[in-house]
Amino acid sequence: QVQLVESGGGLVQAGGSLRLSCAASGRTLSTYAMGWFRQAPGKEREFIAAQSRTGISTYYADSVKGRFTISRDNAKNTVYLQMNSLTPEDTAVYFCAARGRNYGGAGTSTNDYVYWGQGTQVTVSS
Repeated sequence: QVQLVESGGGLVQAGGSLRLSCAASGRTLSTYAMGWFRQAPGKEREFIAAQSRTGISTYYADSVKGRFTISRDNAKNTVYLQMNSLTPEDTAVYFCAARGRNYGGAGTSTNDYVYWGQGTQVTVSS
């Protein structure tokens, strides 16, 4: 079992940047494939980025490709989401998630993941 805690959200102006962190505890992060999702008011939770257990393969939603980058630092047991060129459409609660230990590949849907953080709010002003 792994516990996840997101941090780094906040209020930024359009065109700005934020770096979200997801700290894992209970198990070694390198054991898990990881993903980032977001949910805006009145919207479904959507996939935005994922990384395989090894960190070699990464996947991005078309809406964030070229602007967001997922990475991990196994020494710190932390996954990051670097977000650049933010727009108001990026406003949402952002969640990190871990797949089951037996799944090393990156998933792109919510039901691919079994462990979730509490979420961190990102608000982008016009």
